[in-house]
Amino acid sequence: MQISEFQQYIKDKYYEVDSKRGTAATFMWFIEEVGELATGLAGNDRANKIEEFGDVIAWLCTLANINDIDLEEAVQSYVNKNHTTHK
Repeated sequence: MQISEFQQYIKDKYYEVDSKRGTAATFMWFIEEVGELATGLAGNDRANKIEEFGDVIAWLCTLANINDIDLEEAVQSYVNKNHTTHK
């Protein structure tokens, strides 16, 4: 599945509710999922890690959707900047 396909899947399924919640509240859900991922990364349960990575990506798509951001465009912008290191 391509990033755009997953983002559209999330939009089709959740946009109505997500847009009513707004960016601030949605960002809090996203942060909660990042926390759950952090907990999962500390353990050895691969299935849990997969689930938590999926949740984080889904909530990132939600944030992008309600802010009219195409994640493939964002990824391409990152690539075009030729990042060679993480800060």
